[in-house]
Amino acid sequence: VQLQASGGGLVQPGGSLRLSCTTSSFRMVNYHIGWFRQPPGKEREGVSCTSKRYGRTEYANSVKGRFTISLDTTENTVNLQMTSLKPEDTAVYYCRAQKGEVVSWGQGTLVTVSS
Repeated sequence: VQLQASGGGLVQPGGSLRLSCTTSSFRMVNYHIGWFRQPPGKEREGVSCTSKRYGRTEYANSVKGRFTISLDTTENTVNLQMTSLKPEDTAVYYCRAQKGEVVSWGQGTLVTVSS
């Protein structure tokens, strides 16, 4: 199972980025999809997740109101729209797909928020 994450880059504080996670190995609508991040020198943390099957979408308190996760079933892609970015959002962002005990991670994409 292969996940490809993309969309990271350098952005100024207050700016926006959209991360994408896709795969050709399975239909993402059938999986629980999450975005995680690992800031420099810190542990990986959950950012947002979505499950079409269970009708659930969740966000970490630190990103509520600024980030939006969405599933594009046509493109088989899960996007993370990030707005009002802050320096503390700087991290490597990873997507993860889970179905039962099967868990797969993408390779990570770096987001740097700096002026």
